[in-house]
Amino acid sequence: MRLIAAIVLLGCSVAGAQAPLPMPENAPLRTETNVVVVPALVSTAGGQPVFTLTAEDFRITDDGVEQKLTLDEETGGEPLALVVAVETGGGGARKIGSYGNLSALLGAVVGAVPHRIAVVSFDGSPKLVEDFMENVDAAGAAIHDLKQGDKGAAILDALKFSVDLLRKQPATWRRAILLISETNDHGSQAGMDEALRAISDTNTAIYSLGFSTGKSEAAHYGARELPFSKSEGGIKLENGRPNPPHGCMGDDPADPDEARNKAVRAYDCMTQLAPPLALAKMAAIAMTDGLQHNVPETVAEVTGGEYFKFEDARGLARGLVEISNHVPNRYMLSFHPESPRAGYHAVALSLRDRPGLRVTARSGYWVDGAQP
Repeated sequence: MRLIAAIVLLGCSVAGAQAPLPMPENAPLRTETNVVVVPALVSTAGGQPVFTLTAEDFRITDDGVEQKLTLDEETGGEPLALVVAVETGGGGARKIGSYGNLSALLGAVVGAVPHRIAVVSFDGSPKLVEDFMENVDAAGAAIHDLKQGDKGAAILDALKFSVDLLRKQPATWRRAILLISETNDHGSQAGMDEALRAISDTNTAIYSLGFSTGKSEAAHYGARELPFSKSEGGIKLENGRPNPPHGCMGDDPADPDEARNKAVRAYDCMTQLAPPLALAKMAAIAMTDGLQHNVPETVAEVTGGEYFKFEDARGLARGLVEISNHVPNRYMLSFHPESPRAGYHAVALSLRDRPGLRVTARSGYWVDGAQP
């Protein structure tokens, strides 16, 4: 009954503002201010970067609530920490010949700013091949000497491993991952919540170069984690399991998973009363669905990076050239969400009165925090 009362109170308190999740009784109230970094690439319809915009030209929302933006005027010269994560197992074993001469291209990606590069290889599990170093040629040589791995392609594990490496670098440095992999994950041990947290790191952009290997074997990452269903035309904002006849928190003797789903049902009840929570969860579902079909494309979209397809060394080089042209030409935007609730947040960046221009930026981020 106390939980039901808390949910009703939450619904009554939502009036155009984002409400936090209910706290357990006697829990201390914490107020934190985090910085969400939003690198953004603006280009014309022809693909030419645009450099003349100001903060007033952008509009950003966090779970549907507009935020006050800050634009860093000094962009492009900040130091860069880069992890190059290369698949050597699964379908990547057949692509190793395409990785042979990347030193010059890596040099173009990091540019003339201070930088550190680490190399991670992965098959069924990730491993550190070379720790962070300044020598681009040494990083290129490490990639050149990679050996074929096993049949696995644990992309999500490799991304989590790479983000953990980047978190040890100076907080003032830009952080990026260059992911070279097939489109489908095979064998990652990370659960969906771990993957969401790692991929949604607020200071890491993921640039992906992916090759297709056929049908996905990552389907086990999706539906079991989220109680919503997907329609043929997109995500439906309704429960995958119908609410019991006694209300969304009522007992359902026909559901053998009822005890396990108590927390999920409580969350779904709140989404009916608090639209921002529903928006965030719908975004998380869309991301989950994307991870089942194309991991490198999805993670690039979520973090504000870019995704390019390749099939051979020439295609890989073309993608790296595009990335090298765009990395230093991004607007560095940020905002401070007040007391952000824990969990996944949906971010939407748009342009004000700028028809004909397109913007690429992160579509979400994750906030850690203790929950009841």
